Amino acid sequence: MPKYIFEVINETAKMSKKEDKIRVLREHQSWALKDILRGTYEAKLEWNLPKGEPPYEACEPHNCPANLIRENKKFKYFVKGIKESDNLPGFKRERVFLGMLESVHPEDAKLLIGMINKNKIKGITEAVIEEAFPGLIKK
Repeated sequence: MPKYIFEVINETAKMSKKEDKIRVLREHQSWALKDILRGTYEAKLEWNLPKGEPPYEACEPHNCPANLIRENKKFKYFVKGIKESDNLPGFKRERVFLGMLESVHPEDAKLLIGMINKNKIKGITEAVIEEAFPGLIKK
């Protein structure tokens, strides 16, 4: 079974050598991981959601009905400038986001909130991401 995205992020952040960080990211690459990294670090990518900490009920870590590997397909509803996001009323967009937060592992939910708020991930730099996944982050 693939690791949760937060597990890959934590493992990568703990590594001291850049080569090790790149290796871990590549070994566990998925669209969900790349989307989280891109959504967090790409300055031009804007989220169509309010900044801050949304009110949500985190699910129990041992009983999460969903995971980011599948849920990341819904990101298109949150990005400014994408038809699916721009055509969706704000309250529905926020409800979809809250549903995602409440259904994924609580640590992955924290990653999602950090992504929306553009909070850089401690221990992972843009240079590491660029080497692991060239061209992922658009300048």
